[in-house]
Amino acid sequence: MQLFKLFSLNIAFLLLLFTTDTMQTLASERVHPKHEVRAVWLTTIGGLDWPHTYAMSKASKMQQRHELCTILDELKCANINTVLLQTRIRGTVIYPSAIEPWDCCLSGEAGVSPGYDALQFAIDECHKRGMELHAWIVTIPIGKWNAHGCRQLRKLHPQIVKRIGNEGYLNPERAETADYLATLCREITDKYDIDGIHLDYIRYPETWKPRPNSDKGRANITGIARKIYHAVKARKPWVKVSCAPIGKHDDLQRYSSNGWNAYTRVCQDAQGWLREGIMDAIFPMMYFRGNQFYPFALDWEENRYGRMVCAGLGIYFLSGKERNWPLDIIARQMEVLRSNGLGHAYFRSKFFTENTKGIYSFARNQFDRFLSLIPPMTWQHSLPPTPPSRIDITRLEDADHLAWRGASDRSDGPYLTYNIYASATSTVDVADARNLIATRLVDSSLCIPLPKSGMSMNYAITATDRYGNESKPIYTPQALAKQAPTQFLPNDGSKLTLPSKRNVLDADVVAIETLQGGIVCTRPYTGKHIDITSVPEGVYILKSINSKGVAHRIGQFIIKRNNH
Repeated sequence: MQLFKLFSLNIAFLLLLFTTDTMQTLASERVHPKHEVRAVWLTTIGGLDWPHTYAMSKASKMQQRHELCTILDELKCANINTVLLQTRIRGTVIYPSAIEPWDCCLSGEAGVSPGYDALQFAIDECHKRGMELHAWIVTIPIGKWNAHGCRQLRKLHPQIVKRIGNEGYLNPERAETADYLATLCREITDKYDIDGIHLDYIRYPETWKPRPNSDKGRANITGIARKIYHAVKARKPWVKVSCAPIGKHDDLQRYSSNGWNAYTRVCQDAQGWLREGIMDAIFPMMYFRGNQFYPFALDWEENRYGRMVCAGLGIYFLSGKERNWPLDIIARQMEVLRSNGLGHAYFRSKFFTENTKGIYSFARNQFDRFLSLIPPMTWQHSLPPTPPSRIDITRLEDADHLAWRGASDRSDGPYLTYNIYASATSTVDVADARNLIATRLVDSSLCIPLPKSGMSMNYAITATDRYGNESKPIYTPQALAKQAPTQFLPNDGSKLTLPSKRNVLDADVVAIETLQGGIVCTRPYTGKHIDITSVPEGVYILKSINSKGVAHRIGQFIIKRNNH
């Protein structure tokens, strides 16, 4: 119920923005794109972003999960649509795996379960909030030589492990490394309803000796990327495969990378992967400023080959413990990225949600104040679903309840989600992101709080498949949108007052139905009240049923309790 309140408040906030004059005169007439990736890296190694509590008891396990929900609530309120959750850390993972052991970040002890599946929990909570979850996989590094993850890998697969100093790495020069990582990514894809596999550190370590021939080195890393991509797509083609390359692809004609780039320095041909089609998206780590940022960002844009590019922003440099950048540096970078059709990703979650230098406030209240959809993977599948065929609207004094039906998928994805648009004008423009008030809804109904009591709104609903293809909209009929609020049967959350039986004398039973027509329960039609204590909060239809089974609608009611 707390999530429902948060979701309702967020929708009310968006509707209020729509009705204010300030929305029409946004500073600098900033464009709000309907499609844009807005992501955050949520780090689990050492509990840097999460968790901050070890799950060693029932209470601490609940606290650990509550911490994650709090972070996700904050991200949702800032209109983040993609969470990159560190799932494989250093040869260790945050889910029950048949391949690698538990990381210590959850239970406090490597190899020990926290008592629940953290990845499944995170996926469920992200999806409840309309956000995608991508499993972030650290590929080549496997931690300290004698740490639990590295020891296990050395024991089971010694031929693919190499030591550099006190650190262990998977060897990209062995074909078995690609097979091993592809198997791990396949396990996650098979077991979980993830939205993406996100590859990190898929490159040669800069300390690797002897340095490989550049062409051969790039071929080795590309082989790993290719094998993972095809392993994932063979199982679930709608799951996005992405990576986080070094932020500068290579030296440019006019600008040097100062010796730190993806292509030459660490044999990471990310632009080649886009060209070949073995990456759906890239998140280049552009933790730079000035001429080390802007020309290289444009280089990514010019070599995207129709795929998604979402630039990683080094917001940790806003911290006084780091480089103490002013907020203007990041804000200007975000403006340039948007003007060139690129998304933005924050590294990392803690610096964002703690509002370092005001970055969270800037994103939530100014730059990303309206929702956005994730761009569709049209290169994978481009046929949109059919729209809902019917919308039912129930008008309350301070809210509208929408229910819809009839959409159908034309892809091989597992389910559809829904987007809702709202406007105070007679026509709802679904091309305008400012009208978008809810995204990626799994349920086919929603109660929408109104910023002003009795306010009349018009709505449009679209269906979206797992590839991000959006259907044409279906609109609420204007006659329905402007009708007077429905009169509801009175109840106190425990007892419902029944209407008089004068017109239905032969009715012996009443049925409580959802707005979608599902029967919740039946009760004898006797006396003046019926018990509704077991009926969840929501809007319902009351029908009488006679001895012949004929049903008549005799009223509606809404259950709202104040005991939580």
